[in-house]
Order: sequence, then structure tokens, then C-alpha cells
Amino acid sequence: MAAERLQFHEMGLDDRLLKAVADLGWSQPTLIQEKAIPLALEGKDLLARARTGSGKTAAYAVPVIQRILASKQSVREQDIRALILVPTKELGQQVQTMMRQLTAYCSRDVRVADITGKADLSAQRPILMEKPDVVVGTPSRVLAHLNAQNLVLHSSLEMLVVDEADLVFSFGFEADLKNLLCHLPKIYQSFLMSATFTEDVQTLKELLLHNPVVLKLQGSQLPDSSQLQQYSIKCEEEDKFLLIYTLLKLRLVKGKTLVFVGEVDRCYRVKLFLEQFGIPACVLNSELPVQSRCHIITQFNQGFYDYIIATDEQSLDDPTAAPQTAAGKGKKKKGTERGGKSKDKEYGVSRGVDFQNVANVINFDFPTTVESYIHRVGRTARADNPGTALSFIAQTELDLLSEVEEALTGDNADSVLKPYQFKMEEIEGFRYRCRDAMRSVTKQAVREARLKEIKQELLNSEKLKTYFEDNPRDLQLLRHDKDLHPAVVKPHLRNVPEYLVPETLKGVMNPLSHRRRKRKEKSKPAGVLKSSFKKNIRGKNPLKSFRYSGGKNRKGKAGQS
Repeated sequence: MAAERLQFHEMGLDDRLLKAVADLGWSQPTLIQEKAIPLALEGKDLLARARTGSGKTAAYAVPVIQRILASKQSVREQDIRALILVPTKELGQQVQTMMRQLTAYCSRDVRVADITGKADLSAQRPILMEKPDVVVGTPSRVLAHLNAQNLVLHSSLEMLVVDEADLVFSFGFEADLKNLLCHLPKIYQSFLMSATFTEDVQTLKELLLHNPVVLKLQGSQLPDSSQLQQYSIKCEEEDKFLLIYTLLKLRLVKGKTLVFVGEVDRCYRVKLFLEQFGIPACVLNSELPVQSRCHIITQFNQGFYDYIIATDEQSLDDPTAAPQTAAGKGKKKKGTERGGKSKDKEYGVSRGVDFQNVANVINFDFPTTVESYIHRVGRTARADNPGTALSFIAQTELDLLSEVEEALTGDNADSVLKPYQFKMEEIEGFRYRCRDAMRSVTKQAVREARLKEIKQELLNSEKLKTYFEDNPRDLQLLRHDKDLHPAVVKPHLRNVPEYLVPETLKGVMNPLSHRRRKRKEKSKPAGVLKSSFKKNIRGKNPLKSFRYSGGKNRKGKAGQS
């Protein structure tokens, strides 16, 4: 079967592009790449649905680069030929990185500019004046440049890509996108890439595509149970904190883990709670500067951190979405009114961003929509890697769980969330410690932590912009998981007394600590032979033996001599 599949070298791609593909270690195309690349090279419009982590970015990036390289054969003036629209800044940076990797051997012929950042329009104007071949941006940013006449597309644009198309409208870009279309030429090739097919995607299809080829690949929107194991456990508020403490402190959850919560305050509440027990974690939310957010994601991918606590805030910044989420989580609406801090409309962590080698996703607060669940859980089990998703379900979230189960069962019977077999009564001994920690994490402490983190990250962000351009090595030393400590930290909570650990978990928990204990037991003097043997070893150095005069045996030996 594998022999029949179309390979990269059979697609008629430029040698420089094939060399870059080989450097990335892609031995053969994924299913979406195998189907989409040849159709795109034929000039067809595409609407592609493939599950998250299936290689959609390369499925449009390869034909875009190939077409630009082909058009450069016939000598033409430098112009912007491709526009890639993304819903979030994080995804914009990821797309630019992927394009740079694929153009490693033809970077002079294919230039890429990412304009998703928060820099002033005037600061980005010189980059656009050079007319890069590919521009990556959010719809609102691209429209701002078009209105400022920094960007002219009506005469030169050949290709338009909308990545994560199902999120573009939900991030509030509908009006921007419709206005942007007025600035495009009448004829251009379009690609819509999406993890789900929603009404928004259907609307976009009618706006942008002309006789498209529709690719509905994987029947399921998530990998099957052999690759992705999905579990749910019913637990109320206090039990959620008790369970996350047990899972992380006893190392029952192994590997890099994303913990998703419903709102920014909850982010810091969980972080401060874990700080009480000496468990470091990073926070990712829309209030942090974009440079810091991207740096956290990069360092997480490089293995600097094990845990990220992220908010999934699609509905927070879109007032029209508030009524839908009110049933699922009444706190969300209140959080936006009370917070009053400027949230970044173009923020998205659960969506599209390629977190690498994530072993687990924990839904501390259950997502409010099926699409949100798919995007969150899609951060693990990417490509062919295995992954686990665990959702904590409160009584008020049971309706949301049944919605998700119904949607996933329709796709694939294997996708249903299995109950997580965990005996909560066995960890009752930890409850008083958790209550102790939760008492320290007051609303005031959360507010202070939030302000402190933002101030700290704003400073980091400024440093990232200037200092680290000249000193790239020092960038590695900048960490984002430092303790915030507005809550009173009780040192005794850092250690886990052995009498509290259930018998069933003793074998699983921290094998290193057991080794250390065994070594200590061996080193205790047990009988005359052991103690004299140790003293003989020390006695080999006359200077050391001369200094020590405390031992009885040594005094005896001195008397005999």
C-alpha cells in the first residue's frame, strides 16, 4: 500500500524544495499533502478538512513556494504573489517558520514576511515596500496595511490561503475579511484549510472559492484510540485541585503537559496552587505580550518546561459568543468585565499552534464547544505520536460532555471518552494539604500575580526585542516559569510524606526518591565490620586521620601504638 502512495519527488517539485523537505526529515507526504499538493499545482481552488496535526501547513506551503519558483523562471518584477491569512499571531509565526524552513535553499527567490506582530504599521512599512513574495498576517493587520497603502494586492496577487478557516470568523475577523476582498484581484487561486467544517467555513467557501475541490480526509476529526486515548473523570471544584496535585506531584502524568482552563484568573489560581507544592509551570494567556508568548512556546518545544497552563479564550473577546458560553461557564463573562485589562484579540493557544511532543492534554475546565474540544485535544497525538487527553468534569459540565461525546461518536466509535479509573478515596490523605494551599491562593493573591506576571513579561518582551537580537545565547537563560509568590508559601508542602502515599501508588511515584533512601539505608553502620571498614578507608589519608579524634576505636589504636 505504501508503495502506491505518491512521493514528494514524483510531484514535479523544484530540487531546492525537495532538498529542504529532505532536511526536515519528511520521508513521505501525509495523506492531506499527497492529495492537496498535486491539485494545488494544477491551479485548482481547495477546501481541505483534515484533523489537527496532519500536516495542513505544508500542504499549502509547498505548492505556494513551487508556483513562485516557477513564475520566477520567466523574468518578472518583484511582487507580492501570495497572501496567507491566519487567525492568531502565534500561528502566524509558526507559518513563517515553516515557510523559512522550506525556502532554506531558495531564500533569495522566495522572500517571506510575517506582519502579525504588534509593531507599528510604520515600522513594518519598509518590509512591505520591498515586496516580499509571501505575506503572512491576520485579516485585521493586512487590512490596516492596505488602508495605509503600505500593501497593494489588486494587480499582483496570485494565491490566497486562509489557514484554520473555522476560527477566522470566531476570532471576530468577518468584517475585516469582507473589506479585504475589495482589495484583491478578480482572479486568484484560493486555499481554505480547516480542522472542522462549520457554517463559518461554508460562508468563507462562498466568498473566496470558485469551483473548489473539497477534500474531506480522515473521517474522524481526532486520531483513533490506538494513537489518542481520551478519558474523563467526574469531580467537583475542590477535587479538581486535589487530582491535579496528585497527578503532577506524584508524577503519575509523564511527559510534557498542557493544562487548559476557562479564564485568565483560573490560570493564575492553578499556577499559584501548584507553586505551593514546588511544581513550576508557565502561564499562557491573551494579556501577555506576543514576543513572550511565542518565546514560551519555543522554549516549551525545546523541552525547557514540562507544564503550561493555558486559557482558551475564543469567546472572551467576541461579545456575540457570550450567550453561547454563559450556560457552560457563568464565570467567563464576569472575568472579562472585572479584569478590564487589554486582551489580545489575535491570541490563540489551543488553536493551530504546533506544540511539539505534547504527551498529555488536561482539560481542567471542560471546553464550551465541540470545536474547542477538538482544537484543545488536537495539541497532542500530532503526526504519528501517541497522546492522552484527560478531562475533569464538574456536574454543571455534564451537558457539554454529552455534546462532545455525541459529535465524536458520529465520527468514529473509538473516539468516545472513557471513564478514568481513579479511586479518589485513596488520595483523601492529601485533601487537607490541598485545602491548606487553596486557602493561601486568595483573590487578592491572584490579582497580584496577574499584575506581577504582566509587568515581568512586558520587561522580558522589551528585552526580547532589543537585547536578545545582539545576544541570542542569553535568550536561553530567560525563563517564564519562575515562582510569582504573592501567596504565602508553606515550605512543608513541597515534600510528600510517605505515610500519605497510597500503597497502590508507591511503586509508581518518584522512583529516584526510593533509590536515594535505599542508598542511605546501606550507608548506615550495621555492625563492627562496616564501621571499621569505613574508617580504614578514611585512614588511608594520614592528614585526615590525624584531624579526626572523636572515634573510640581510633583512640584505642592510638593508645596501642
